[in-house]
Amino acid sequence: MGRWTNMPRTTRWVVRLLHPFLMRITRRDWRGAEKLPTGGYVLAPNHISHLDPILISHFMVDHGVTPRFLAKDTLFDVKVVGGILRGAEQIPVYRSTVGAAESLAAATAAVEAGQVVTIYPEGTITRDPALWPMSGRTGAVRVALASGRPLVPLAQWGAQDILWPYSKRFRFLPRKTIHVRVGDPVDLSDLEGQELTEKLLHEATDRLVDALTALVGEIRGELPAGPRVDVHTLEKPRTNYSPPTNTSTEEH
Repeated sequence: MGRWTNMPRTTRWVVRLLHPFLMRITRRDWRGAEKLPTGGYVLAPNHISHLDPILISHFMVDHGVTPRFLAKDTLFDVKVVGGILRGAEQIPVYRSTVGAAESLAAATAAVEAGQVVTIYPEGTITRDPALWPMSGRTGAVRVALASGRPLVPLAQWGAQDILWPYSKRFRFLPRKTIHVRVGDPVDLSDLEGQELTEKLLHEATDRLVDALTALVGEIRGELPAGPRVDVHTLEKPRTNYSPPTNTSTEEH
């Protein structure tokens, strides 16, 4: 328990509640933890199930990393869940709105302060029928380039066997194996110090998703058979973001 003492109190409470349960219902095939950098960095996993945050957090906690995610803002309005997220110092993300910049600024500040922030490049659970990574949104690379800290791909597989995407039916038995592969940080050195144009950001994001796809392929022992699903063709996510109201008045 001593390794969890530096985590927020709410996080410690959740870990003590869930960790024994997760140890019983899963087998763990975790590789590449030695590639995790020290200090702040961006952790970028693929997204295959609503259970991903819990199972990825299990991996992080067991390797001394405090779980901190960019989580969709609507979750913060859910009773109990919202309080837990705030207490665990998760960062709300206002997806597909101008408020997304506020979320990324908060994430950048956290990484610069030495924290690890997990950002799903796809921004949502994959819509690929075979659960391969989709094309990515640029948030993860924006934070990595703005902070100058590493961008670390993390591939995971197995969560979908417990809870299929958008299903409500859990399958705990027989016990499932959760596979994790941590890759080498994505090399963005040639892009550092340049203007963050859309072209540059998409190039960096393609590198990240290529790395994730290769790692998922390593776990599965195969490669995608078809083209990558484009996240920009998906319906815009729901959000409760409201632009701040300008309350200033001019003196005459």
